Amino acid sequence: MIKTFRLIALLEGVSYILLLLIATPIKYISGDPTYVKMLGMPHGLLFIAYVVLALVLRSEEQWDKTKTFWVLIASILPFGTFYIDRKYFKNPA
Repeated sequence: MIKTFRLIALLEGVSYILLLLIATPIKYISGDPTYVKMLGMPHGLLFIAYVVLALVLRSEEQWDKTKTFWVLIASILPFGTFYIDRKYFKNPA
């Protein structure tokens, strides 16, 4: 389950960065919302999957409240999912 979560976290993080740094500026600079529409739904689904998997893993892995809090907060911060992956999952102790 952790491998699946790490993959979803990576995809969610990449989709968020693409949405924030590419699609949204294109929308407001050129007035073309195409990229926001293309990336918005996949990002939303990945975001929901990230949160659901985090809550499932909280129970399975018996995360404390602090770890759960930071894993969930990371989903709304740019580059947050990458930081969480490195801190908690890349080299688990």
